[in-house]
Amino acid sequence: MAAPLGAERALLCCLFLGGLCTLASAATRYHKWEISYQFTSQDCVRKLAVTINGKTPGPTIRAVRGDTIVVAVNNTLMTENVAIHWHGIRQIGTPWADGTEGVTQCPILPGDTFTYKFVVDRPGTYMYHAHYGMQRSAGLNGMIVVEVPPGQPEPFGAYERDHTVLLNDWWHKSTYEQAAGLASVPIVWVGEPQSLLINGRGRFVNCSSEASCNVAHPDCSPAVFPVVPGKTYRFRIASVTSLSALNFEIEGHEMTVVEADGHYVKPFVVKNLNIYSGETYSVLITANQDPNRNYWLASNVVSRPPGTPTGTAVLSYYGGRSSPRARPPTSPPAGPAWNDTAYRFRQSVDTVAHPAHVVAPPARSDRSILLLNTQNMIDGKIKWALNNVSFTLPHTPYLVAMKRGLLGAYDERPPPETYDHAGYDIFNVQKNPNTTTSNGLYRLQFSSVVDVVLQNSNMLRANSSETHPWHLHGHDFWVLGYGFGRFDPAVHPATYNLKNPIMKNTVAVHPFGWTALRFRADNPGVWAFHCHIEAHFFMGMGVVFEEGVERVGELPPEIMGCGKTRGGH
Repeated sequence: MAAPLGAERALLCCLFLGGLCTLASAATRYHKWEISYQFTSQDCVRKLAVTINGKTPGPTIRAVRGDTIVVAVNNTLMTENVAIHWHGIRQIGTPWADGTEGVTQCPILPGDTFTYKFVVDRPGTYMYHAHYGMQRSAGLNGMIVVEVPPGQPEPFGAYERDHTVLLNDWWHKSTYEQAAGLASVPIVWVGEPQSLLINGRGRFVNCSSEASCNVAHPDCSPAVFPVVPGKTYRFRIASVTSLSALNFEIEGHEMTVVEADGHYVKPFVVKNLNIYSGETYSVLITANQDPNRNYWLASNVVSRPPGTPTGTAVLSYYGGRSSPRARPPTSPPAGPAWNDTAYRFRQSVDTVAHPAHVVAPPARSDRSILLLNTQNMIDGKIKWALNNVSFTLPHTPYLVAMKRGLLGAYDERPPPETYDHAGYDIFNVQKNPNTTTSNGLYRLQFSSVVDVVLQNSNMLRANSSETHPWHLHGHDFWVLGYGFGRFDPAVHPATYNLKNPIMKNTVAVHPFGWTALRFRADNPGVWAFHCHIEAHFFMGMGVVFEEGVERVGELPPEIMGCGKTRGGH
């Protein structure tokens, strides 16, 4: 991100050589985690949550660029598997540590321990979360902060300290109930979340309707962010929501956006920040308001008719007359109109690379994949599909099957790379919504340049199209452009931003719109690419890319033990 190009290349060389060379200041940071169910009251309602060492969210991992992270994960859930994805960490040289069940590893069985070990090669703000079933919705998540090495400046100047802000949505139904409903005929939709959480804390507004609700419980007391008058602070914000697109605001304080998904952006000032599931941002604020009162941090649902009250936390000034936990004297900010797509689109377009940190994309691609996102039907069940194929995960992880030549582990036929883009009407309900399932994948030529265009369309319900945040594992990609309406391969590529596109790992596809991205397939392994909404990926909205798997080193035996890998076959 901020390192000189020579240092970046030196680190990548070390990673590809399996760590045969080292960087002077690199350290190894060890963590020991026990995953268990615990009763929590995150929004004042008592509920079982998946915790790390008894807490949710889990601990923030802090490191310096080039450090090695070692996390020993002991699964004590008794009846449930676990896998943890280190979201935004590229896993160069360690694809088996990506933590994606069915793609890079078999899940961690109850009673077993698996050790993740990987290098954090890029400074920035990241997150981790469960990647098994819909477990992310149950509380297994946290943040990763990777600092620049000591003495290395950042392009936006100094700040007093940073605050981490983890945004989440929260349901009272278990993930088992949610998954069963999604697979039912007729579907039982997960519904809107009961609460929005900030750093794992919120308040269910209808507390009197829940016998287990206790507004005095310390688990749901609002998070407090202290500031000193006149000082500047960096707020590292991550959204690990399972469904909700959010708008985030710090009452009375302008925010200058300086980082997105681990990349410096050309700074721009906002009152509200739109943030989609899987995205991270850094913003700077100056504590320049009246210090004798507290201020709200607020998150509100956008892009869906909001059925969830505002999530809140408190900004408190040192030395002021208000108690740090005192409720601000105003109502929480309501945010912009939930259906103001143009407002959110403008923020997407405004997010470009910092002038001093532009990484120029290749001028052209070697391959283009055009993916139409549609809602479909299979045997009466509602699914999501790409180019009329609904994705399913295999029982044997792709990485293991491909390295070991295990036949029959997945569909060898690749999914389609395009659709009838000239004839398909994205604004109407499709005439025949029936689709098929597949766990086939796209095999990419190593080091080739790949364009992916994601086209949004109407759902099964008329006049409805949702925002989809798409996340690519193992890579950062250039965001080349956005548009409304139907993407035209003969016209729109000429409008791509090849001058200063931002690099990200998660990007929004707006309602009835398209988003174009470009990446270089130069990270040996097998990588998931999917909508980051839990229910949508569960219902088939994803694909998988393979590149250079023959270059992957020897696989650790601990990632095996499921599907065709049982018994060491």
